[in-house]
Amino acid sequence: MRSSALGKATFLEITNISQHGFWLFYENQEYFVPFDKFPWFKNAELKQIFNVRLEGAGHFYWPDLDIDLSEKILRNPEKFQLVSRT
Repeated sequence: MRSSALGKATFLEITNISQHGFWLFYENQEYFVPFDKFPWFKNAELKQIFNVRLEGAGHFYWPDLDIDLSEKILRNPEKFQLVSRT
């Protein structure tokens, strides 16, 4: 007996980091995360940025930094006010 359809594979990766921000690749879409809009990452160590987990569909978590972001926020950062100040 065979099981029904297999689950959907998801792929999450930090593809590049520059002095201005980093690129996150998820579900065949690449998002630029600029440090001026997401200042929590600016002084983070590289290993802290690379340590990202997918907590649910379109929900990303950086445990070393205790940062949660969603795909919606990455697509439209201007629609979401910053809560933390650095």
